Amino acid sequence: MEKTKIYGLVLSGGKSTRMGTDKGSIVYHSIPQRDHLYNLLNTVCDSTFYSIREDQKNEFSNEANVIVDENKFRGPYNGLLSAYNYNTNVAWLVVACDLPLLDKEALQQLIEERDSTKLATAFATSESKLPEPLCAIWEPEALQQSVAYLNAGNGSCPRKFLINSDAKLAYPEQDKVLLNANSVQEYEDAIQKIKQ
Repeated sequence: MEKTKIYGLVLSGGKSTRMGTDKGSIVYHSIPQRDHLYNLLNTVCDSTFYSIREDQKNEFSNEANVIVDENKFRGPYNGLLSAYNYNTNVAWLVVACDLPLLDKEALQQLIEERDSTKLATAFATSESKLPEPLCAIWEPEALQQSVAYLNAGNGSCPRKFLINSDAKLAYPEQDKVLLNANSVQEYEDAIQKIKQ
């Protein structure tokens, strides 16, 4: 069976309250992080999009592919399912904008290890063995099932959905690519690791 196309999605519509500044606009690699991830995804996906809030639209050029959150769901599912509604026939390789150490090699590995017969292929650290839903390839069926999952009142945590689903876990060669920088301390840790 032919695999569906993979579209990239940079989740950049969060409020970044813990960081105190927009995590997508932080510069780790000479340009804002959301643009860095967008460029990375563009090299490995069939098409790439930013997931944004309505009030962020003026921050992007007309040439940028953006999907504005529909605000039907809470948290990351807001961006995930807005993307699914934009195109229900593709798999979405979703990355959060707070992954400063994610690189092209890791993305290529995730795509190579993709199992399109599963609901999703998600990275996990060898330590936690838990799916990282915001560094994962979501097959169309997973997002379709997520709507029912949310409507049934199961909470709005995409990780819990993947834990209780038929998802494949992939382990990056280096766990550090999954470092989340959500606070000033984590930002400083990421900068140190980038310099190494």
